[in-house]
Amino acid sequence: MADAKTLTIGDIMTKSVISVDSSMNVNEAAKMMEDAKVGAIIVMEDNTPVGIVTDRDFSAKIVAHAYPITTPVKQIMSSPMFSVGSDDSIRTAADLMHERGIRKLPVIDNDTVVGIITASDIVNLLAVSTEDDIRDIYFHSVAKIFTNYSPYN
Repeated sequence: MADAKTLTIGDIMTKSVISVDSSMNVNEAAKMMEDAKVGAIIVMEDNTPVGIVTDRDFSAKIVAHAYPITTPVKQIMSSPMFSVGSDDSIRTAADLMHERGIRKLPVIDNDTVVGIITASDIVNLLAVSTEDDIRDIYFHSVAKIFTNYSPYN
């Protein structure tokens, strides 16, 4: 494995990403997420990524506001959508997650969604890293991401 300091987001991101049109209703989107066993989908308009819907959005927005299941995903998506590029460093993703209080970032190259990186991806990197790598990743990435993390948000 490459040195943790030289790894890029492209090295650890999940390459299969589900995207949906902004007009799709939340019920269909939730079923897609469940079938694919993913925690986020990218919302598109005219083949351009415009937002993200996470599993948390369903509880925090739909349930809390009693939206009907016919509500379009555009109404609950997080937008503007923060993203990173596949050549960016793991630290860049961790810093953005920390600054914005998010745990999932679409990876976009040349206006095309090529993957997604999550806080879990960064934590999973720890399992295959050397001791020095783990120390570097932890102190500069994982600790930052979870500084504001609560299992209840």
